[in-house]
Amino acid sequence: MRFALATVLLIALLAPPAGGFAVQRVTFRTDDGVTLAGSWFEPSVRPAPAVVLVHMFRRSRHDWESFATLLASQGIGVLTFDLRAHGESPGVIGQDLTSLVTDVRAARRFLTSRSDVSGRVGIAGASLGANLALLEAADDPTVAAVALLSPSLDYRGVRIEAAARKYGNRPLLIVVSDDDGYAMRTSRDLQKGAGPSRESILLNHAGHGTTMLAQAPDLMRSLVDWFRRTLL
Repeated sequence: MRFALATVLLIALLAPPAGGFAVQRVTFRTDDGVTLAGSWFEPSVRPAPAVVLVHMFRRSRHDWESFATLLASQGIGVLTFDLRAHGESPGVIGQDLTSLVTDVRAARRFLTSRSDVSGRVGIAGASLGANLALLEAADDPTVAAVALLSPSLDYRGVRIEAAARKYGNRPLLIVVSDDDGYAMRTSRDLQKGAGPSRESILLNHAGHGTTMLAQAPDLMRSLVDWFRRTLL
């Protein structure tokens, strides 16, 4: 009986979660030698497109877990990770937060090393993470789609106007709430003169950044549908 119980427990520990995908803890190094902690949400159908998720300032990759789980269940691999000096990642942060783009670049490069990633890659970021996502995507033409949750034209010196222009006509989704005035102004500015590839979602009293994922129940599904449309 004890052996049978132990076997059942072992199978439960090894079995992938409902939805047909597994979550792996991963690490990868930046160009300046910092080892970042991450989680890879592996879809059941492989190889598959993938998305990098970039968290908010002073938060961690765990803010994305519910969304990452849903996205992976829909056939898109997901990499969440902790920026340096956040969560489980070591390192220090100076006054220039723009340097954190190095971490996003390392995450993007990590996906190229995986045999289970094929095709198009996207990035989503929240608050500071949104600005970092757009800066990285502007310099990497292989990034096919970017979703920005509560971006700012200038987040403590991390400016995105030039990056938005350089990003061009690739698919861009901007998500803001009507109780976040700066993000709303940023959304309007980013869409001035833009074509149909630049879309937006305006939420009602949903807060800021990844907080919106909990406050607006339909947002996660909308994001999944958008990434499926732009990556698959």
